[in-house]
Amino acid sequence: MKIAIKAEPRKLQGTGASRRLRRTDKVPGILYGGGKDAQPIELDHKDLFFKLKQEAFHASILDMEVGEEKSQVLLRDYQMHPFQQRVLHADFQRVAADKKIHMNVPLHFVNAEISPGVKVAGGLVQHVMNELEVRCLPKDLPEFIVVDLANLQAGHSLHLSAVKLPDGVEAIVPKDEDPTVATVVIPRVMTADEEAAELAASAAAPSAAEIPTTAQVAKEEEAAPGGGKDKPTVKDDKKNMKEAKK
Repeated sequence: MKIAIKAEPRKLQGTGASRRLRRTDKVPGILYGGGKDAQPIELDHKDLFFKLKQEAFHASILDMEVGEEKSQVLLRDYQMHPFQQRVLHADFQRVAADKKIHMNVPLHFVNAEISPGVKVAGGLVQHVMNELEVRCLPKDLPEFIVVDLANLQAGHSLHLSAVKLPDGVEAIVPKDEDPTVATVVIPRVMTADEEAAELAASAAAPSAAEIPTTAQVAKEEEAAPGGGKDKPTVKDDKKNMKEAKK
């Protein structure tokens, strides 16, 4: 899927210039790479904001037009405001058709509901990886990689070696490692004895209403014979100790 994005050259730079630019609903950015000088750019905030919501925008070759110049680029980074729905900055990299690129590509899991681990054993699929770093030529960059879970058994894991990668795409992983992509786990079910023990413990524990509060304890002491007035205090104990020494 081809995604086009339009930008304009940005003449003014610096914190103050970027702040003024944002007030006009523009986003400051930078375009670099491809054997050319870095080019400061500005983009329409609304257009960029909604494009960032598309998964493909983050893992596809984009057709960028900057003034009269057209380039194929990748989104490399962007910054959002800490609590406002506002894009603060965006970085794009030019790509050359004959040079391989590194990119994180999202994983799309399919057929989990018909896998033996889920359909027969009642297990739950856990995604250990949600994206994969790959190396490929720009023309071979996939929008996503499909992970088929149709044969995954309960208690078993699917490793990267079992995932079919598109032609021309190479996974970037440490040498001689075969990381886990997904697994099926069986939820633990309590036995009848464990349930009975838990119920007995709940019945034996006093409820919050049965536990007297500090105010209630003080009130009961006041109501007792003597009203708690004859109860020796720390001051009385010290006085008695001094008298005993005499």
